[in-house]
Amino acid sequence: MLAIGLLCLGLVPVAAADDDNGHVLVLGRISDNPQAHYEQLKPLLDYVVPRMRDVGITEGRILMARTAQQMASYLRRGRVDWVTETAGTAMLLEQQAHARALLLTERDGVSHYHSVFFVRRDSGIDSLDDLRGRSIAFQNISSTSAYFVPVTELLERGLPMEILLSPMDRPAAGSVGYLFARSELNISTWVDKRLVDAGVMSSLDWDNPQRMPPSYRRDMKLIHASGEYPRAVEMVRGDLDERVRERLQQVLIEAADDPDAREPLLRFFKTTRFLPIDAENRQALDNLRKGIRRVGAEIE
Repeated sequence: MLAIGLLCLGLVPVAAADDDNGHVLVLGRISDNPQAHYEQLKPLLDYVVPRMRDVGITEGRILMARTAQQMASYLRRGRVDWVTETAGTAMLLEQQAHARALLLTERDGVSHYHSVFFVRRDSGIDSLDDLRGRSIAFQNISSTSAYFVPVTELLERGLPMEILLSPMDRPAAGSVGYLFARSELNISTWVDKRLVDAGVMSSLDWDNPQRMPPSYRRDMKLIHASGEYPRAVEMVRGDLDERVRERLQQVLIEAADDPDAREPLLRFFKTTRFLPIDAENRQALDNLRKGIRRVGAEIE
């Protein structure tokens, strides 16, 4: 039985997710395109469920949320067991719903990346300190690489920040003004067209010609790169049965070596494997969580 928590789809009532059935594994996703994400989630869920019968799991469901706050509510209420998310949102769910990090997710062979700040070569900007009195474009308030991480970097350098009304607006002399461009291509375009002074995106997007066109990139330069952090994280609710949690972890880790999992993994956001969280990665996630808390306190 499928439960998707968006009434506008008209598929099933949200109340269907309220069943207190210990034999059901509910996979959640924060989504603005639930139908597309359902097609990406369902194959892996169908692969996982039959391999968890020994811990009582016989059925899988999918429950979508519109926002991180809604997903946090689902986790607190036990309506979602397992969530796949970017590292920043994962730490937000840890903070708001006491969710637990289960595994790192490697996508397209990449398990970590970093954020890069860039400007036009003729901008006269050479460092983050030079952004005082200038403007920068982020993606959106849920982006790890193009919001949470770069804002944390700027705050750590003592740079006051203020949101701008439009690209025509300017910040105070000692502050960094910011706007949301909504997509990586918009960020690169805004910098290229001098609508903003600087932009930030992930190192993967910087190397993607669809998001940083070569005609733009030749006129750009990098002025700063953040430290590395995990690309994505599988999370589980904090009070999930330990036997279920451990078996889910085992099934996901072993999937990389199972030919039957190849297609479900590919559909699952081009996942290549799941990785245990070692001490170094735990520290990176902890640093990210602290940064998100600071962003919430000082910016939002």
